[in-house]
Amino acid sequence: MDVSIIIINYRTPQLIINCLNSIHQHTSGVTFEVIIVDNDPENGGGDLIRGTYPSVRWIDLPSNPGFGIANNKGMAIAKGKYFLLLNADTLVTDNVIGRCFERLEIRQDIIACGALQYYPDGTPMPFYQSFNEFRKTFFILPPGGTTDNILNRFYPEPQYSDPDQYDWLVGAFIFLRREGFEKTGGFSPDFFMYGEDVEWSGRLGKLGKLCYFKDCKFIHLENNNPFRRTNISWINRFSTQMQVSNFLWVRKQYGVFQYLLLIAHYISMVPVVFGWKIAFNIKSSRNPLIELRTQRIYVRKTVVILKYFWQTLFLKKGSYKIKPHENIDLLTASA
Repeated sequence: MDVSIIIINYRTPQLIINCLNSIHQHTSGVTFEVIIVDNDPENGGGDLIRGTYPSVRWIDLPSNPGFGIANNKGMAIAKGKYFLLLNADTLVTDNVIGRCFERLEIRQDIIACGALQYYPDGTPMPFYQSFNEFRKTFFILPPGGTTDNILNRFYPEPQYSDPDQYDWLVGAFIFLRREGFEKTGGFSPDFFMYGEDVEWSGRLGKLGKLCYFKDCKFIHLENNNPFRRTNISWINRFSTQMQVSNFLWVRKQYGVFQYLLLIAHYISMVPVVFGWKIAFNIKSSRNPLIELRTQRIYVRKTVVILKYFWQTLFLKKGSYKIKPHENIDLLTASA
């Protein structure tokens, strides 16, 4: 078996059927199997998928442990020389799977590669190209000028001699050698959702290069789910679950000091974000205390982050899945 394709099902049967249709239509030159891990068998619509593609290998999980653990379950039974972790809400438009297989057969210095994400309308989807580029977005500071210079000084961009090499691969499409899983153990079980691909990339990168190839692309539909960001603003750039996961990644990869630096920053910014808005209201001759909803959301998200402070600081084992009442994005969206 050349490639084991692993897809997680969470109530997305038709998306998976569409994804498999595109794979069977465009993939050639490789033998492959499909493994589907169902995080919600009772409501996942598995019968619909199995009825359309009876050859798929199926794993039903008793509960929803999250993206990383479910992928680990799939990789543990995979037979392929290579694994492809693929989101349910994706489509391939050419033989990208065969192309990735050929590249890694030739390039023994690469442990895993990804494909560039595109929107359904054919425009490229932006992505963070380095760990430090991603880390800089965590700081709630005025963009441009002095701020950018300071952040760039402390978090410089890496310089690689290989133009295809990057720091990390987006979890929606990761094509890796079997030994990448066997030597790392796969995704960390601590991550429920988000951040797990970043953290795993840090460990995979110690085994070999992580690369993107410009001629390897796929469509990412980005289906709705309750953990995606719903209240984007300058000071609320990530959903609550993303924030908790991202802070866990920083603690794991960069240590206590960098984690405490972020915590201190978010706490210290509480009076600042309120002060900015109040000053703006006064300058605009308005009531100083109106339109502070975004600031209140920031405070509530920071409170949730602090609830996980000791657990993150000491890297206690267990799922860092936020509780329903902590999902500020859903609560504020329905308010």
